[in-house]
Amino acid sequence: MLTEKQKDLLMFIHRRIQEKGVSPSFEEMKDALNLKSKSGIHRLITALEERGFIKRLAHRARALEIVKLPDSAIPDTPAGVAGSGHQPFDLTHENGASIPVMGRIAAGVPISAIQEQSHSVVVPPEMVANGEHFALEVKGDSMINAGILDGDTVIIHKTAAANNGDIVVAYIVEEEEATLKKLRRKGGTIALEAANPAYETRIYGPDQVVVQGRLIGLLRRY
Repeated sequence: MLTEKQKDLLMFIHRRIQEKGVSPSFEEMKDALNLKSKSGIHRLITALEERGFIKRLAHRARALEIVKLPDSAIPDTPAGVAGSGHQPFDLTHENGASIPVMGRIAAGVPISAIQEQSHSVVVPPEMVANGEHFALEVKGDSMINAGILDGDTVIIHKTAAANNGDIVVAYIVEEEEATLKKLRRKGGTIALEAANPAYETRIYGPDQVVVQGRLIGLLRRY
């Protein structure tokens, strides 16, 4: 049995992972629950972990995984591709939506991406309810602190619009290559940030980068 605060935090984390593909920061959690300090968030996280609702992923910043949701919050549709906490989905064409896998995307040094369709993956239909979507296989480790690992398949909402802090598929015009990075705009420049201190932030002019899509979730094989 969860308290209201515990349930509110669990659902906030769940929604943020669905929207952004990464769990919120403790500061964001504190603001969302109107708490005065992050120590209250630490206590709630510990309680949720002890009750088996979440799991902390070792050696990764901001890496929380939803293990289960309260019965009252579970929809009738199956639940569980990453983006909803890596819970096990029954991924069949009968109860899911098929989207094309369009090659590999670099989470490291940019590589060619968005090529011809190689195969398809099936995801929960509510995950791709609005707009056009495609999937890319991740190559590299530059986004590991955002919970994105080499070999994952990222689900991308095809769009040219992105906010600061969004993880995007960015096409670098001069290099004719694409990469998966966190987007930051400042003045007349665009920064593509890795989520791994081994990789430097790369700065480009506004005409050098074209956003091709925004991360909304991922699939992982164990």
